[in-house]
Amino acid sequence: MTAIRIVPERLLADLDKLRTFGQCGSGVIRPAYSEAELASRRWLAERMTEAGLEVAVDPVGNLFGLPPGDARCLLIGSHSDSQPEGGWLDGAYGVIAGLEVARASLESGGPRIAVVSFQDEEGRFTTLTGSSVWAGQMPLAEAERLTDDGGVTLAEARRQPDGLPAATEMPTERFSAFLEIHIEQGPVLDSAGERIGVVENIVGIRSERLRFTGEQNHAGTTPMHLRRDPVQGLVRYVTGLNSRFENLVTPATVWTVGHVAVHPNASSIVPGHVDFTVQWRDADAARLDRMTEVVRGTALEIAEAMDLGLDLSGYAAIAPTDCAPVLIETLAKAAEELAPGKWRRMPSGALHDAANVSYRMPMAMLFVPSKRGISHSFEEDTDRTDLVLGVEVLAQAAASM
Repeated sequence: MTAIRIVPERLLADLDKLRTFGQCGSGVIRPAYSEAELASRRWLAERMTEAGLEVAVDPVGNLFGLPPGDARCLLIGSHSDSQPEGGWLDGAYGVIAGLEVARASLESGGPRIAVVSFQDEEGRFTTLTGSSVWAGQMPLAEAERLTDDGGVTLAEARRQPDGLPAATEMPTERFSAFLEIHIEQGPVLDSAGERIGVVENIVGIRSERLRFTGEQNHAGTTPMHLRRDPVQGLVRYVTGLNSRFENLVTPATVWTVGHVAVHPNASSIVPGHVDFTVQWRDADAARLDRMTEVVRGTALEIAEAMDLGLDLSGYAAIAPTDCAPVLIETLAKAAEELAPGKWRRMPSGALHDAANVSYRMPMAMLFVPSKRGISHSFEEDTDRTDLVLGVEVLAQAAASM
């Protein structure tokens, strides 16, 4: 086995540079297909080329850095887009880690390794858009009809950035396995004083966009008993959802009413409609199915009881996913050698591109600690020594594959 010796200073410098695209205070604002994200993709492509990798872009905008030759190779990566107010490491760490391991492997004569930055993992249009299309879980034509919260379609947002090659299909058969390293985005490792998490499975996730439509009217002259107020419907819906989930869920189950948009959002107007999203996560597919029935059934009952219109759209579902056992053991061996007694096997409560990629090839994941368990926030951070250690574990495992 040829050792892959990463260069920590180079790794951290690239992470710091990627942070500057869309930087806002200590975090980033870099939504998929935004100007900041397009600029970051051009820079990533330049770094891939400088590393001796061939740059390729697929039709949905996923960016690949490929080693010379046509033989199958290991793929490492994540995503470089961010939440509307995101942290500097979420996704970006996995992309730069993949770049560093691929680059270091070329320099040391190690195995052939490719890197990928998937598009729209954070869900501007839907859950894990780029990897869903690439892994064949969603046709590109269907994805292009999706709209963001501002009504922009993916087809309108997607465009060919200057300085990148023309889009081309990237066969999944070109790769033998996929590894993704990520910050934990939770408190387990940090609170336990541990430095590495070897992921064994990824929870499933379901999401739905809903709209309650009422009757827009004057807030001062419309009696309460005559109102068809969709915001009151939303309040009743959230309360009912929590109540009905009580005997269905486990302590590990989570659900969130997230994006809420009231129209016309004025203090003196009874709203005409309210748009909102519901997302629910669990490791058991059957439980997720039952929760789906509750999400939809509760909305229908409230709409009928309050004389509100109901529209459901944008449903997305990704099944719970197990990591490949042989890859888990390879990562665990490297973790024990480089962080003895400071690592654990664990599930992922967050969803990742690796879940989609698992439909096409074996995959596994590594975690490094998130300070105070904070992510999807400008306060997201990880000790730089842990960032380096994670990539060293990743490189040692990749060298043996």
